[in-house]
Amino acid sequence: MKMLKKIFKLLFVSTFLFIFIHILFYTLAYFNSKIEIKTANSFSFYDMNNNLFFTGNDNKEWIKLNEISPNLINATLAIEDKNFYKHKGFDYLRILKAMYLNLKNQNIVQGASTITQQYARNLYLNMEKTWKRKIDEAWITLKLETHYTKDEILEGYLNTINYGQGVYGIENAAKYYFNKSSKDLSVGEASMLAGIPNSPSNYSPLIDEYSAKKRQKIVLEAMKSNNYITEDEYISACNTSLAYYGKKDKYNLATLMYYQDAVMEELKTIKSIPTSFISTGGLKIYTSLDISAQQTFEESMQKNIQNFPEAQSMGAMMNPSNGEIVSLIGGTDYTKSQYNRATDAKRQVGSSMKPFLYYSALENGFTASTRFMSSPTTFTFGSNQTYSPKNYADKYPDKEISLATAIVYSDNIYAVKTHMFLGEDVLVKTAKRVGIDSKLQSIPSLPLGTNEINLLDFIGGYGALANEGYKITPHLIRKVEDANGNVLYEYKDKKSRVLNKNTTYILNELLSNTYSYDFIDYSTPTLISIAPKLKNKYAIKSGSTDTDYWTVGYNKDIVLAVWYGYDDNKKIDSTESKVSKQIWADAIEGYFQDKTTSWYEIPDDVIGVLVNPITGELASETDQKKHICYYIKGTEPSISSDDQIIKDNFISQ
Repeated sequence: MKMLKKIFKLLFVSTFLFIFIHILFYTLAYFNSKIEIKTANSFSFYDMNNNLFFTGNDNKEWIKLNEISPNLINATLAIEDKNFYKHKGFDYLRILKAMYLNLKNQNIVQGASTITQQYARNLYLNMEKTWKRKIDEAWITLKLETHYTKDEILEGYLNTINYGQGVYGIENAAKYYFNKSSKDLSVGEASMLAGIPNSPSNYSPLIDEYSAKKRQKIVLEAMKSNNYITEDEYISACNTSLAYYGKKDKYNLATLMYYQDAVMEELKTIKSIPTSFISTGGLKIYTSLDISAQQTFEESMQKNIQNFPEAQSMGAMMNPSNGEIVSLIGGTDYTKSQYNRATDAKRQVGSSMKPFLYYSALENGFTASTRFMSSPTTFTFGSNQTYSPKNYADKYPDKEISLATAIVYSDNIYAVKTHMFLGEDVLVKTAKRVGIDSKLQSIPSLPLGTNEINLLDFIGGYGALANEGYKITPHLIRKVEDANGNVLYEYKDKKSRVLNKNTTYILNELLSNTYSYDFIDYSTPTLISIAPKLKNKYAIKSGSTDTDYWTVGYNKDIVLAVWYGYDDNKKIDSTESKVSKQIWADAIEGYFQDKTTSWYEIPDDVIGVLVNPITGELASETDQKKHICYYIKGTEPSISSDDQIIKDNFISQ
């Protein structure tokens, strides 16, 4: 009996404390400041011309609860929070049930978040699962429940929830998926949409209709068990095929969400931005997006990849003068894969690594005419380790070739000889100098791109070549403001000179020969296939491994990097070998279609000399092939008395 009394006493005290604490916190929340739910967590994206190209939870998109189909409201309540109108923010019986089931199964098999809790969570930018975050979420839940009616909370939730595909809010979702207003949604359509927020990347019918239909059936069962629909309506909705629209009213690009996702990732790294939208009352994000460039890039990619439906492509366009990313593609179609390869993947870059090697060589005394023998070679290094690189298609000149020719043909033997001659750490240091932060190994195969590098990291390094020697930081965000126009962040240009202008000019000229007919000899330049498409002058380098094909090129106005391959590292066959090159050519020429561009000016200390491009020697009257190569004054090929030299060999500014 005494034990029973103690138990009753403990229960009484616990209940009293629970009620007291409960009332205390609700009272504190009531007298605390009110949250502006129509601006909290709102974010608007603007392109480089300050045109709005995406908005989430903006006042213009806000729709009243009585203008939303009862089918959608009922479906949401049934699957997310059937006791929504009965509790005060926390469903304690549901919490106890979830705890019991999770302990019983020793795994998280059921959640207990109410709609109010989910709404509080969605108001935050930072989605970290920490105790502080959970406490903040509980506090916001209390504030919502004390300052707003249930209808107002539900209205806010439905106007801000993520419905996948970069679509936020039920009105946007109804228009995107079914091309209709949310007030006109049928039971089948409403149950499909209500199932998406639980896992937008898995339950969007445009991504995985099979999983989406399974989720829809669960929603319909919940609607039936809660008496929102009859058995006949349940059967009808289950058996009705839905027609999906899948388009946005504006900027309907399959790749635009990759850019938006990249912006959000960059936003999270900016320390001056508060961790939640609540404290700012909404964010306006001004980006460097060139919507025309994005469209051109996407069209170029889709045109050239259409015969290879399982393949993927990624790429980015960057302004080399300031590092602004004007276009970004993280995959072929965001509706099929949200994995942003441009920001998250690391791939082997192949011979597109070589420009940084040859800059190092030019900096250390090499010239366009420096010759090495190119034939099958085995290199010995370390503790008697050996490395035997091969040229593409096992094709070798079996003679000495110039550095200019080695670049044009992407000769691997010449590259490894140069790498070993300079020292294996030199290329690593040059890459770090230009801003390539990926971990690189000082190994013989490094100039052949055997290390993996992220796209944005890589394009940043190329930017230093394109802007004649300045290290820059690739970025997408120009400025961030709160809802009242107060500037929270503005990008400050931090470029610094890391390369020599004269040497960079010479390398850029050498890379512009990769599609030159002057170099056709025992083989053909690596990018000769796209020469007919190129109306402007570019420095370009391709690179390939068994699984990765790259094309990276630039002039002083733009840098464009394109990757092509497969997520599962499937080997690329010969029919696909030119895809990245064709995408690159179409995209960059499309970009410059309505723009003017020009090449770099010759520095005062650089001289152009007419040479035999294969041997690197001064061109004679008997040479059938002649090409102007560039040198630091004093390092150009010397005139021999035995040679018959064309008088106009030397060209300088």
